[in-house]
Amino acid sequence: MLFEFLGGLGIFLYGIKFMGDGLQKSAGDRLRDVLDRFTTNPIMGVIAGTIVTILIQSSSGTTVITVGLVSAGFMTLRQAIGVIMGANIGTTVTAFIIGIDIGEYALPIIAVGSFLIFFFKNKKVRNLGQVIFGFGALFYGMELMSAGMKPLRSFEAFHELTVSLSDNPILGVIAGTVFTVIVQSSSATVGILQGLHAEGLIDLQAALPVLFGDNIGTTITAVLAALGASVAARRAAATHVLFNLVGTAIFLIILPFFQDFIEFLKNSLSLDPKMTIAYAHGTFNVTNTVIQLPFIGVLAAIVTKLIPGEDSIVEYRAKHLDPIFIEQSPSIALGQAKEEVVRMGQFAIKGLEETHQYLTTKNSKHAEVSLQLEDAINNLDRKITDYLISLSTSSLSAAESERHSILMDTVRDIERIGDHFENIVELIEYQQANKVKLTDEAMHDLEEMFSLTISTVQKAISAIDHNDQDFAREVVENEDRIDKMERKLRKQHILRLNEGLCSGQAGIVFVDIISNLERVGDHAVNIAEAVLGIHH
Repeated sequence: MLFEFLGGLGIFLYGIKFMGDGLQKSAGDRLRDVLDRFTTNPIMGVIAGTIVTILIQSSSGTTVITVGLVSAGFMTLRQAIGVIMGANIGTTVTAFIIGIDIGEYALPIIAVGSFLIFFFKNKKVRNLGQVIFGFGALFYGMELMSAGMKPLRSFEAFHELTVSLSDNPILGVIAGTVFTVIVQSSSATVGILQGLHAEGLIDLQAALPVLFGDNIGTTITAVLAALGASVAARRAAATHVLFNLVGTAIFLIILPFFQDFIEFLKNSLSLDPKMTIAYAHGTFNVTNTVIQLPFIGVLAAIVTKLIPGEDSIVEYRAKHLDPIFIEQSPSIALGQAKEEVVRMGQFAIKGLEETHQYLTTKNSKHAEVSLQLEDAINNLDRKITDYLISLSTSSLSAAESERHSILMDTVRDIERIGDHFENIVELIEYQQANKVKLTDEAMHDLEEMFSLTISTVQKAISAIDHNDQDFAREVVENEDRIDKMERKLRKQHILRLNEGLCSGQAGIVFVDIISNLERVGDHAVNIAEAVLGIHH
């Protein structure tokens, strides 16, 4: 009985995961775009959260994506709260799917899915196969679980447990929460609850508090995802917990009325037991959202109080690229693009500084910020390049065309600087993981080279910002010093290696860091030469 239940649970969870992955592959990055674009106000956030959760069949998945977007500065806390509320509504769709009793067709559905996965080369068809296979596996697992639960009817102990759950709603909430925390999927626990209710093993009065607990338990995934993340991400996860706790408290107070309402729905719509639980789940989450939606500001204020701290959010979005200028005034558009390029350059400088901090302090917070900045640079690279390409179709004067091509090149150079400091972060992570010790002399050399490189990049960005030839010339001189320094440090390092003062591993880390810094210098000089080239 236990094997059948646990095996069924395994197949059920795998089915949900496999189906969600297939849907995610089909939708790809568009999900992130949907959340990014349609969260302008809380109601749109709720709709976006609901749609994305229906598509990936996991409220935890949506919440984790949201936590990531908040952490990356794509979304504010208030926007995220709307999405999280929507995720709770979207997750109820799984319960409705389970309520449609097509368990006897589970195996043929799995067969169709397998056929599409194994006999087709086309990616889209295989993704569809994955969705169908997962769909079938979900029902097959459900059937096995139900079969495993049947013998429970004759267990006296189980009857006593369900009676105590009926008498004590708080116990039901705790049971639902704990079980969902263990399986990490509210869809699975709601599915099991549907099976138990369908087999007559648990009555509605006992099932409803367990259902509320399932909603609390599902927040654990977001909490885990946010543990190491930024303050804003931790606040988003805390909101998810708070939202479900408040909802549960409200519904425990009105439990008798809620139970009567569900009984009324069951009788008037002649619902079977599985659908009754699905309707209860849906009603709980929709009502909870409607009640709490007007209080998003209050929720945000509470979690901000609970989780204090300054948030080092990187503003991912482009601030200056207004498409209206491309039509109206290409010269203003060009100026706007330059502002955004300079902003991207500031991110590169900050990223180098954070990487430098990471090298000296080994505090992973600096690594996180620099990787966030690298991500922001990549995002701006795409946005600015698209904007400049649109702008190139406008009628530009010869001087404007020149500036246009300089900006195109500069964007590329700044993006490469981001790649190099990301490489350095990875090298430091490698150094940490493998306990590689750099000598004091090596650390001193890296300090010196880092400082010179950062000031060179700062001058290059100032040169492009103010069209300043003096700064540009200084960059060219500095770059020469960086090259000489790199050659000198390599030689010194080989001497240290020969004398046995440092290990081969430490040597690799050291040489790779200085060569990445040297490449950063090359990109800085490219920017400076472009500025000097305007007046050649």
